[in-house]
Amino acid sequence: MQAFEALESNVRSYSRSFPAIFSRALGSTMSTEAGRTVIDFLSGAGTLNYGHNNRDIKAAITEYLASDALVHGLDMATPAKLEFMETFNSVILRERDLQYRFQFTGPTGANAIEAALKLSRKITGRQNIISFTRGYHGMSLGAIAATGNRFYRKASGNTLSGATFMPYDGYLGPAVDTADYLRSVLMDESSGVDSPAAILVETVQGEGGINVASKEWLQSIAATAKSVGALFIVDDIQMGCGRTGEFFSFEFATLSPDIVVLSKSLSGYGLPLSMLLIKEGVDAWLPGEHTGTFRGNNLALVSATAAINLYWRSRTFSQSVQRLGELMRRRLETIASRHGTSFSVRGRGMALGFDCRLAEIAEATTRKAFEKGLILERCGPVDQVIKFLPALTIDRETLNQGLEIFDESLVETLSRRGCDGLVTC
Repeated sequence: MQAFEALESNVRSYSRSFPAIFSRALGSTMSTEAGRTVIDFLSGAGTLNYGHNNRDIKAAITEYLASDALVHGLDMATPAKLEFMETFNSVILRERDLQYRFQFTGPTGANAIEAALKLSRKITGRQNIISFTRGYHGMSLGAIAATGNRFYRKASGNTLSGATFMPYDGYLGPAVDTADYLRSVLMDESSGVDSPAAILVETVQGEGGINVASKEWLQSIAATAKSVGALFIVDDIQMGCGRTGEFFSFEFATLSPDIVVLSKSLSGYGLPLSMLLIKEGVDAWLPGEHTGTFRGNNLALVSATAAINLYWRSRTFSQSVQRLGELMRRRLETIASRHGTSFSVRGRGMALGFDCRLAEIAEATTRKAFEKGLILERCGPVDQVIKFLPALTIDRETLNQGLEIFDESLVETLSRRGCDGLVTC
């Protein structure tokens, strides 16, 4: 690892948490150059929902590359793009009674967020964006202005403006309806909050600590957006593409957002691909008004089409994700219950968080887990929540093995800290 320390920027992050050189990966495991095999419960921060090097998706990529078809084409019309849009439209959108236009943005989720905010401001003529406490939307200036974490905001080196933060569901405790509070503020001409161009929300806050919004809260937020003439935007970058059990994380609330932001697992293979789903009446762009060199990643469109065909033409895969998610939740709740009220579990589908309350416990547990052969990430305001994002295609044996490693790692961490397992130490 010394060469990386000498050559790579100090900004590197994951290589510090997982100090090894990874050379191969398949399904839910990764292998190091030293010959270790580790179980991956990080999945590229939610980018590898279908596992590493998914063989069926790889076959579609290999066949496409062998044909000398277009790989890069700006936003030119190609068979790969047409097949993706038609497949997505018929398999994903029509089956859910949704109608959207596609806008392919730059390669990252932050690129797509920037496009969504820019379009919202263009349509409404307003500047303000309503975002939420502990929300995370990316690292570029517009996206980070709508991101709550001070660590990331401070690093921008700039005065961040254009967003007003409101309390997320449950932020002020179970007795306070924060959706009602938002509505009151926006309907009050003397609240001091400018009328928004958009309300931007995650149905489950990933980086913020696996905070889950209720169906009623989300429906109320969407209704408020409509009442005040603002666009309702769902950031489904990490929680979309099946992570919560359904393709879109907002399906359970029967929502129809004005704009949906997708990235991460959209390509199905870890290839860069981001897009907006835009309602017909919201597509106010002029030709060329928002561009990007890498809008036409045809290879990613091919893998995305393959993923949809493989997993989303029936309800079977969705049901499997929900069953595995319930298995994970029950196991994690059992582990938490051994320690009284010291720990708690929350999440939806196969996006779960184990709240350790103390960052030191979460850090030591994930470090110990990696030593034992499991990759886990932390999240939350001070990284006190351990995040579980295994591949949606993981087999039960590997899933149970990973959960067992986590259990052992937590017990060892608490033992070394002198905890009795019943109180927070």
